[in-house]
Amino acid sequence: MWVHSSVDLEEDKAIRLGHPSYVWRFGQERRLALMRQYVPLEGKRILDVGCGLGMYVKRFRDFSEAVYGVDVDLERAAEAGRALPHICAAAAEALPFPSGYFDVVLLNEVIEHVTDDRRAVREAYRVAKAGGKVVIFAPNRLYPFETHGIFWRGRYHFGNFPLVNYLPDALRRRLCPHARAYTGRGLRALFEGLGVKFVVHTQIYPGYDKIIRRRPWLGNLLRRATYALEGTPLRAFGLSHFAVVEKLSAPRSPLE
Repeated sequence: MWVHSSVDLEEDKAIRLGHPSYVWRFGQERRLALMRQYVPLEGKRILDVGCGLGMYVKRFRDFSEAVYGVDVDLERAAEAGRALPHICAAAAEALPFPSGYFDVVLLNEVIEHVTDDRRAVREAYRVAKAGGKVVIFAPNRLYPFETHGIFWRGRYHFGNFPLVNYLPDALRRRLCPHARAYTGRGLRALFEGLGVKFVVHTQIYPGYDKIIRRRPWLGNLLRRATYALEGTPLRAFGLSHFAVVEKLSAPRSPLE
């Protein structure tokens, strides 16, 4: 764990792990709708990795009782567990479940924060059933703004900063050491060597919920304009990657 000299432990944890969702809004509902286009949820055994306060776990329970959540933050996991069953504290790189246990594994804006993103993806793959789906939302390196804040002159600055993601890797890591952003090729590389197929891999734009609260006309305009772009090559500049990856059955031996 790293702790920057200019922040206390609680602020450092929020910077490293991200801020959990406290309210279910349009943006979350839209992501759920996107998932349901490619992933059946009804009656499935579902795992939310990095569940935070359990917003998606609670919503998934509208479709199935077999919904589980894990979070590396003990306090968040404990708070979620007071209201929801099947919540535990665990790192994404060491999931406390048997192999082939889940039909659906969600990593929603999680892999950018973990210590080892490749290992976290392999753990998600391990606990998914053959034919199961791993669903990933992750920051897009081509999005014009860095949304995780930056460190500048020894201090952390919260907010959205333009063009940071377009900087060379070494410079971006100095400004934003606490969160990764992925190119399409970089995201797919995390699955190299695994028996998978990509059911879908695209980019999506934000929900604009905060803008809607302050300036509804502007937020609605941005939704209409950018969601139309998702059907064009300009989707490449969206906020997040959205990928559904299917775990393939193990290849049969020639002797079988």
